[in-house]
Amino acid sequence: MNNKTIAAVSTAKASAGISVIRVSGDGAIDISDKIFKSKSGTKLSDMKGYTCALGDVYTGGERIDECIATVFREPHSYTGENVVELSCHGGVYVTAAVLRAVLDAGAQPAQAGEFTKRAFLNGKLDLIEAEAVMDIISSRSKASARAALEIKDGALSERIDGIKAVLLDKAAHLNAWADYPEEDIPEISSEELISALTKAGKELDDIIKSYDNGRILKDGIDTVLAGKPNVGKSTLMNLLAGFDKSIVTSVAGTTRDIVEESVALDDIVLNLSDTAGIRTTGDEIESIGVEKARAKLETAALILCVFDSSKELSDDDMEIIDSAADAPSIAIINKTDLPSKLDEEKLKDKFKEIVRMSAKNSDGVRELIEAIKRVYAVSDLDSNLTLIYNERQRSLTINARNCVHEAIEALNIGMTFDAITVSIEEAIAYLCELTGERVTDEVVDRVFHNFCVGK
Repeated sequence: MNNKTIAAVSTAKASAGISVIRVSGDGAIDISDKIFKSKSGTKLSDMKGYTCALGDVYTGGERIDECIATVFREPHSYTGENVVELSCHGGVYVTAAVLRAVLDAGAQPAQAGEFTKRAFLNGKLDLIEAEAVMDIISSRSKASARAALEIKDGALSERIDGIKAVLLDKAAHLNAWADYPEEDIPEISSEELISALTKAGKELDDIIKSYDNGRILKDGIDTVLAGKPNVGKSTLMNLLAGFDKSIVTSVAGTTRDIVEESVALDDIVLNLSDTAGIRTTGDEIESIGVEKARAKLETAALILCVFDSSKELSDDDMEIIDSAADAPSIAIINKTDLPSKLDEEKLKDKFKEIVRMSAKNSDGVRELIEAIKRVYAVSDLDSNLTLIYNERQRSLTINARNCVHEAIEALNIGMTFDAITVSIEEAIAYLCELTGERVTDEVVDRVFHNFCVGK
């Protein structure tokens, strides 16, 4: 693969100030020299790594654009190969024309994630760190970006390597003791083994528990705005979204279907669903919307129950309260700009978090954000940056943990050290697959399949 030089646009495919065409491989510099003429007359092949030149890109003798060429010499580049990055003007036509010139000069189109895949294969990143690159790109909040960057820089890999080192040490000792009895290698005690394995198992358990937090940071919280008609759900939806996403009128029952939008509130993303007002109705169309709202409540990860401060709690309000009993929920007393008739004491027994708001006047947003942070312990998410983000990582970590527990159980029932060694070595194998030290081509291809082209 290293004999093939690849190229792709590494910036978004839209009009912008600049675009970057990345070229990587053995022939990256020579190919770029065919189309790039520096203003100073210096050839890219004569330039040192981490240096730039201003010049023009030509194809067939025709000048396409003025650009800056940056040279990276192997192995000190993102991919570990020779790399040239051509920064041209960001017009859609110009960007495509520069890429076409590079391809016509001998490069081949890069596949999805191929630059990062080469970085992995050339030892610049392990598989966990490579996956974090895509998580950085797809981050929708400060906290998720920070966590992904920490993982890309090796925070999770270092933790896995520490666990693996303990297991390798014990496996090596057990194998040496079994294979070389004439060397008088001291027998490791069961107590020492159990202590080391228990510690490794607890570390793996802690990492597994981080999966839910990782998914919250990466994917956001599926949040439902629930309430009877005309309590201000759609006004609140528009306030949080920052634009008029839902229709707002004085007529009750305006929202007949589920309106969805993702919004970033500080360090957390809410996948908001504005639902039809829950009430008993004879309107066939509205009743369909009400049933959809009830179904949405059953799958919500967070329910924001909205109540009208200017009205007493009704039977419809009580139905909503009961529906939210089994999920994390927050009571929002809306329309606090109007004279209050709602008995808040009736909500205190049902909700740990109660927020007073006037969505119409944009009051109470900060209080709502802080309440959501308390419900989901966002401060704990922010402090634990060694999170696992995807099912591949979770599955392999669980398998490794189970093998460690099997070894502990084998020790407790008095099985031979040979059987215990097998379980420990299986745990090590799963951890090696997690970091990519032992992994099949099929798994590698699957990991990079969802990457964007150009990264």
